[in-house]
Amino acid sequence: MAKTAAMTDLAETTALILAGTRPGGDPFAKECGVAHKGLIEVGGRAILDRVASVLHDAGVGHVVVSTNCDAIAAMARQRGVDVIASEAGPSASVGAAFRRYGAPMMVTTSDHALLQADWVRQFAGDSPAGADLSVMLARREVVEQAVPGTQRTWMRFADGHWSGCNMFLLATPAASRALALWSEVEANRKKPWRIAARLGLGTLLGYALGRLTLADVVARLGERVGIDARIVAASDGLAAVDVDKASDLALVRSLVESRPELA
Repeated sequence: MAKTAAMTDLAETTALILAGTRPGGDPFAKECGVAHKGLIEVGGRAILDRVASVLHDAGVGHVVVSTNCDAIAAMARQRGVDVIASEAGPSASVGAAFRRYGAPMMVTTSDHALLQADWVRQFAGDSPAGADLSVMLARREVVEQAVPGTQRTWMRFADGHWSGCNMFLLATPAASRALALWSEVEANRKKPWRIAARLGLGTLLGYALGRLTLADVVARLGERVGIDARIVAASDGLAAVDVDKASDLALVRSLVESRPELA
């Protein structure tokens, strides 16, 4: 079995940047006058460029972009980043890359404009040694401390409210078993009860009664496909901020302008 990722293993890790496009293109990218959200500029640099540079700065050994956008592919190659064709949806794209490059693989997205090398190292270092799959999420209080008044989609569990950070670590080959569930979980992230129902009546009741933690649900989803799945809590609430709409972009740009360490 491949080693799980840790801080000293980042040089052996492939980082996959998801940069697929929906049929017809992304409406927000078109609104911004670019072919893809990853080409939107923040602090004078395209978001994709920022993400790829951070991954390299964190010590990741191999960075790959999954895309079907010619402009994204051209920029990636200029930055010394490999390119693989996107499939029909994030889970299929991760699956194609995982079959090609194997474990360990860290996955993030091309709209993660504030991504920091410290977050990458923290995620790798805090992922439990026995886990096949780790997912980074941020607690509501940590996000609101970093970005007061932010409007997010919160997943409500017994251990609090959580938001996704678009960061995943497929640490061992067994993590491939989770990809079949990926699209279903992503589609239902705004309705966690549907995810709980997927695990049976007992789990659904536990969620409805407020007895299930997020870690419980992630672990049970992993058990269902025969893997050890864990969550890693983000130390910085900014890890939950991405660029999906105009208000997100305005927030990110203001943060980069006011905080030089984010540039």
